[in-house]
Amino acid sequence: MSTLVSDDDLSRARSDPQFRQQLLAANLDRLLGALNRMRRQSAPTEEGVRQLQEGADLAVQLADRLQNGTEHAA
Repeated sequence: MSTLVSDDDLSRARSDPQFRQQLLAANLDRLLGALNRMRRQSAPTEEGVRQLQEGADLAVQLADRLQNGTEHAA
């Protein structure tokens, strides 16, 4: 799942719990990779710091949903 999530993917995730978990896991992995790349930048800007904080918050939410098996759509 290296591409953006399609409307079909979202629709399937609403009705297929296993696919939803896979989708959440793949997107969490992509988000963590992006956060790591941003973190390694030599001089983060104020906007970059804000984006890192926002991304970290989102990563925690995704991890919670994965761990709890929450039925809500992402």
